Amino acid sequence: MATDYDAPRKTDDDTESIEALKERVPDKLSGVVDAEDADNPGGFELGGADLAELDLDVVVLPPQDDEFTCVSCFIVKHRSQLDHEEKLGPICSECAS
Repeated sequence: MATDYDAPRKTDDDTESIEALKERVPDKLSGVVDAEDADNPGGFELGGADLAELDLDVVVLPPQDDEFTCVSCFIVKHRSQLDHEEKLGPICSECAS
């Protein structure tokens, strides 16, 4: 059966008022918070100690002689994963496939 998408979609059953529709649909902007979030049931809580005041020291090493940075995925990889060199730079075997 063919469907005419250009035909008007309003029927005689669409005479319900906007107020009646507002009563049926919950107001999303009302400020009422749902106790059970559908996207995150049960909430998200970290177990263990509070680490908010902890300072972390991270040592960043420069690229080594046997490493390259793929110009497609921007991941530093070992030279054994080099597929080929382009004008812009090296491409890893994962990005080349």
